[in-house]
Amino acid sequence: MKTDEVIAILDKNLLNSSPTMEEFLQKKAEVTQNLAKGSIKSIVITNTVVYYSPLASATLKRRSLQRTILIEE
Repeated sequence: MKTDEVIAILDKNLLNSSPTMEEFLQKKAEVTQNLAKGSIKSIVITNTVVYYSPLASATLKRRSLQRTILIEE
C-alpha cells in the first residue's frame, strides 16, 4: 500500500480501551484484512481497507518515513 493512502496507524492497545473504535471496526468488518498470522499489534486504516498488522505501530511509522526519505533523495 502507498503511504498516501494511510489515514491512521493505531496501536492495538488503544483500541481495547475505546468503545468508539470498537464500534468503528465492527462497521468496517466487511473491508477488514487480517495480515497477522499470530497476534495483532497495530491497525492500519486506509481510504478503502482496514488492516490488522503483526507489526508495531512504531515500526510501521518508521518504515513509512524511511521510504519518504529515499524518494526525496
